[in-house]
Amino acid sequence: MSRPFRLASLAALSLALLAGAASAQTIKIGVNEPLTGPFAASGTYVVNGAKIAADEINAKGGIGGKKIELVIEDNKSNPTEAAAVAEKLITSDKTPVMMGAWGSSLTLAVMPKLMDYEVPMLVETSSSGKITTSGNPYVFRISPPSSLEAELFAPKVDKLGLKKVDFLVINNDWGRGAALDFGAMLKSKGVEVGLVETMDQAAQDMSAQLAKIKASDSDTIVITTAVDQLTLIFKQMAALGLKKRVITTGGSQNPDQIIAQAGAAADGTLHLTTFLPWDPAKTPNPEATAYFLGEWKKRGFEFAGATESFRGYDGIRAIAAAIEKAGSTDPKAIQKAFWEVKFMGLNGPIQFVKTGPAGKESGQSKPQVYLIKIDGGKVSLVEL
Repeated sequence: MSRPFRLASLAALSLALLAGAASAQTIKIGVNEPLTGPFAASGTYVVNGAKIAADEINAKGGIGGKKIELVIEDNKSNPTEAAAVAEKLITSDKTPVMMGAWGSSLTLAVMPKLMDYEVPMLVETSSSGKITTSGNPYVFRISPPSSLEAELFAPKVDKLGLKKVDFLVINNDWGRGAALDFGAMLKSKGVEVGLVETMDQAAQDMSAQLAKIKASDSDTIVITTAVDQLTLIFKQMAALGLKKRVITTGGSQNPDQIIAQAGAAADGTLHLTTFLPWDPAKTPNPEATAYFLGEWKKRGFEFAGATESFRGYDGIRAIAAAIEKAGSTDPKAIQKAFWEVKFMGLNGPIQFVKTGPAGKESGQSKPQVYLIKIDGGKVSLVEL
């Protein structure tokens, strides 16, 4: 985009947003999530959590007397679609702020649009380090990057007795980033890093990678991918007689769904997650957790989805807090107000600290990270 055209586009967009805000009866928030494709289940959970937050806020009078309107679009689990959806939400739907886009590759594809149109986005799930270190001041993330997840997991490494670790990760920014960040952390703790195997997001057969890992002398496998692929991996591990310790990263594993789909093949697996719906009393905000889980159940949703849906719930609450502090639906005012947001989310305090190049910092919140274990069809907190 040439600079004159970009400036003209920004001027036109600002006028349209301001004119729309003056007459609008609702405050629009764009929601860019995968509702079809490989990540559809996860994206749907996030959207349902977002709806609970919007309904809660609206029932209390909205923001400045105006109700929230979620403008929800399907990015089809595809980076190109995610970028197109972002542009539509900004230019056609006139949303002054967005939430998205679940996967790291999807979010990274959206980020140039945020720079082009100077519109902020709350990142609720993606964990690639590049999202908050590439110099995009319109990004505010509540999920932990792989580096932060690895940092928070580090104190548990010695207690688990890890000696040598192999990786099996999805072949995208999320998976490769996890292997890089966890690998660096493990090496710093004196743990040997062995194989780093990758798999395409649509792959159904991981037996070749698993056979290599079975033949290695590692004691642990760190796996990063979405729940459907994890289920396949656990079943294929059982079929191969591969019984090494498993730790999954990324917080999007959905342990209850794994139990339902993988059965006994998931027994003994360990998972890093950022929400603890199985034990609400141990969460940072038990009252809010109880409310959210009650609403989730009241709407007839399966409990399994709660482990991801909370991201949408907290994401919309963070956006609403920024709009309220801004006292405006101007994108620049909302962007500035994000730095003033501070409240207790379902997985810890939501407050943004500056990350990335000076003058172009992104915002990163620091959630809790839990290690949980699946055994006998039940989830328990691993307290080390």
